[in-house]
Amino acid sequence: MTRLSAADVATLVIGLIVAAAGIGVILAGPLELMPVHYGLDGEVDRWGGRGEVGGLIAALGVLIVVVAGGNGLAAGRTDDPARRRALRMAQLVSLIVLLGVALFAGGASLGGVVSIAGGLPMAGFSLILLAAGALLGRVGPNPFVGLRTPWTYKSRLAWDRSNRLAGRLLFMLGLFGLAASAVAPQPAGLTALGVALVVALVWSVVESWRVWRADPDRQPF
Repeated sequence: MTRLSAADVATLVIGLIVAAAGIGVILAGPLELMPVHYGLDGEVDRWGGRGEVGGLIAALGVLIVVVAGGNGLAAGRTDDPARRRALRMAQLVSLIVLLGVALFAGGASLGGVVSIAGGLPMAGFSLILLAAGALLGRVGPNPFVGLRTPWTYKSRLAWDRSNRLAGRLLFMLGLFGLAASAVAPQPAGLTALGVALVVALVWSVVESWRVWRADPDRQPF
């Protein structure tokens, strides 16, 4: 029998609030065009109406319910304590990331922010990386969250080690970005953080392949 925890209830409530906020923007949001996309220089390069902005926010609310809530339900169904903890971590990571994106994107659009090349946006992005990185290494195999490569599907050891590496790298990037956000010249600081994130993800993908290849218990393709 599925057991609903306080985390499951909180996930459902947060997801529904975000979705309702998106619907509210669609029905009664600003009539003028709002920023919906930013270029590599951090400057707005596309504008959209309240339907597009509200639809994005509502979609993120639905994703919170589906992704974070799905991992929570899976955690409630398992009798394995270790797997339950790993799925709860996946639930928490997805909740943090999706809620962070909803607040970041929704705030920028509704606030009419024409440039995210600043210390405050860099600090917000860094906080999301910091929080996600702190938990990612404890996420177990699941359908939605974590570093998912062909090799992590075939080796539990590859999953564990590559996700631990990715978590450490994201945490360090978030810590560095947060410290540098007040002094880094923009948009160079935000661009450097984005490039470093890509490098960290590529490194983690390569690690998943390397560990799979060395794992005597790996599954063949």
